[in-house]
Amino acid sequence: MRDKVVVVSGPGRVELVEQDAGELREGTFRVETLYSGVSAGTELSYVKGTNPYLHVTWNTDLGLFQPGAASTPYPVRRLGYMQVGRVVESATPAVPAGAVGAMTYGHRTGYLADPVAERFVPLPDDLDPLLGVYVAHMGPICANGLLHAAADLHGTDVRSLADGVAGRRVAVVGSGVVALLTALFAQRGGAASVVVLDPTPQRRRVAEALGLETLDPDADDPAVVLKTRWAHGPGDRGADVVFQCRGQAWALHLALRLLRPQGTVVDLAFYQAGADEVRLGEEFHHNGLSVRCAQIGRVPRGLAPTWDRERLSAETIELLRAHGDLIRKHLVSATVPFDEAPTLLTDLAERRRQELQVVLTC
Repeated sequence: MRDKVVVVSGPGRVELVEQDAGELREGTFRVETLYSGVSAGTELSYVKGTNPYLHVTWNTDLGLFQPGAASTPYPVRRLGYMQVGRVVESATPAVPAGAVGAMTYGHRTGYLADPVAERFVPLPDDLDPLLGVYVAHMGPICANGLLHAAADLHGTDVRSLADGVAGRRVAVVGSGVVALLTALFAQRGGAASVVVLDPTPQRRRVAEALGLETLDPDADDPAVVLKTRWAHGPGDRGADVVFQCRGQAWALHLALRLLRPQGTVVDLAFYQAGADEVRLGEEFHHNGLSVRCAQIGRVPRGLAPTWDRERLSAETIELLRAHGDLIRKHLVSATVPFDEAPTLLTDLAERRRQELQVVLTC
């Protein structure tokens, strides 16, 4: 038995290779891939050659990138983290044959897994399995952004993802998948207002189809618009919290301009270039602002193990139950046969094709 695997052999070079599927061993299970979601940020950074792991050494103990051999050199054999598979064989009572679940094993047609070392998140019967691509990793990324906003207000006493947004004015910069799911989480959490800002008309239309308010940052100055609208008191105007979800310096600078004094940007973006447009001597300095990086590698200090990856996946399932039909209709912009993955990824990287969310089907 052999599996097809998407491999990035070098910048701009993506191919399908066949690998031996391996023998089922005691305590393992085998999944057959149903759907594999494409992350247009992280994955394309490997196709473009811009990911820092390709060029320097990541020192895990120090938490530093340092000169040295690439931590993830080419060929990159594990690309992607949004998979849904059906268990076709199992030698463990932890994961029964026939179960459908979300995992993070990369773009491949099948996978031999160990439930002790890897997560398998069972999908409920009432959820479209295609939407399961968000359950293991992408949805928890967004939920973790809400968790950071809650921790900013309540420290370790966080009871709900809503704790950081309920009754508050929320801005979301960007309207890619992370931004839109984050905005839906904030709306579901009872935010008084949620406004999505993105210069791309097509993406704003998607946000609006999901029931979200939008602003064009290239039209009237959105910081003036929102600070005029959102008044807390004399000299205190703007968003209570901004979720920054677009990996460009201008977007972070805009996020800072939208905040009320002493507000916080919760940053979920992946920056792959410099940050000349982030002018820290302006609003950041004069308004006493904060930037919190919210990445799925860690929850806010003091919230583990109560808030772990399993709980964030459960929160994602509830969001998908509430908004699944709209997400399936408007957020998933294309489904593509698995064998076309190399062409798809190179077209996206070279901007010959524009998509919001592509899902590979097996």
